[in-house]
Amino acid sequence: MTIHWVILILVPVLAAQRLLFRYWGMRKLSYERTFSVQSCFEGERIEMIERIRNEKRLPVPWLRVESQLRSGLQFGSGDNLDVSSGSLYQNHASLFSLGGRRQITRRHQVRCARRGVYRLATAAVSWGDLFGLFRDWKQVTLNAELTVYPLPAERSELGLPAHSWQGDASVRRWIMEDPFLVSGVRAYRNGDPLKSVNWGATARTGTLQVRKHDYTADYRLAVLLNVEDHAGMWQAVTDEELIEHGIRKAAGLMQLAEEQGLAFSFTSNGYDLDQPGQHIATSRGAGREHLMLVLDAMARLIIHRCVPFEELLRDVGTDEEERCDIVVVSAFWSEALEEAAVVLRQQGHLVNWLPIEALADEEAYRS
Repeated sequence: MTIHWVILILVPVLAAQRLLFRYWGMRKLSYERTFSVQSCFEGERIEMIERIRNEKRLPVPWLRVESQLRSGLQFGSGDNLDVSSGSLYQNHASLFSLGGRRQITRRHQVRCARRGVYRLATAAVSWGDLFGLFRDWKQVTLNAELTVYPLPAERSELGLPAHSWQGDASVRRWIMEDPFLVSGVRAYRNGDPLKSVNWGATARTGTLQVRKHDYTADYRLAVLLNVEDHAGMWQAVTDEELIEHGIRKAAGLMQLAEEQGLAFSFTSNGYDLDQPGQHIATSRGAGREHLMLVLDAMARLIIHRCVPFEELLRDVGTDEEERCDIVVVSAFWSEALEEAAVVLRQQGHLVNWLPIEALADEEAYRS
């Protein structure tokens, strides 16, 4: 008779707790996963922070949170975070058990091994009752993003030719417009002061025109990165690590230009993370703030060719109204590139090729 009473009592209790956790398990429960910083450079260490809060009296026996993130972040070993990493993506899983009205915060050490934009958009949260009779899941929205800038190559690694601004004893040339030397008009660009607007030319053309001044120094830098790893390549890149080294070289060039007070721009035949099919091109500017804007664009660069590089190089002559130094960062140099470079030189530009060569020890950037 005793066993019958136990069964009669146990069955309603199990059913009741199953219904209780089914309808109240996720009530007044919140979860967030964030990064300790919004941006950093390759090789730096940061934290990923998990915070879960249970604001009701009813405890949560177990709760599992899973999310997916692009590979490139290296997590330290920990008992509370299970990381399954592949070549492109990695899956994170955390297991929690919360009492009533409790909050748990976990900090996971992360090493940013590769440049890129890492977004935590959603997570799958699963929960159940005390005895495994019930299990359910829901998707929660996260809003975390981390931008990892490329680590600029050291000047000794750039292999710059010793001429112009690139020599060992480089001359500091400030790009400053001379207000007394007006050489014509041009179309308005973002950032141009309103006092430079030529209202007469604007009325004649129907589009906003500004006065075009001459410069006290005529050195400007345009860095062009080729994401093709060999001549005749189609869209797919076979040696992405080689191009990553080229990105670091390009970043090192622009860091040097910023230190020298030069105005610089960055263009590549790769595309922006959020604009597939549109190659990356930044405006020309100078100073630390502009350098960080360019590094942000480089962090968002996807190594996938969206336009042949020789076409991009030919278009530079149309886009560059004033003569400048053009540095081509590329793994190769072909006849088609040389033909485009000859046209640019005839227009008064200086064109240099900075080859991308495989590092003897690629782990130097990831250690």
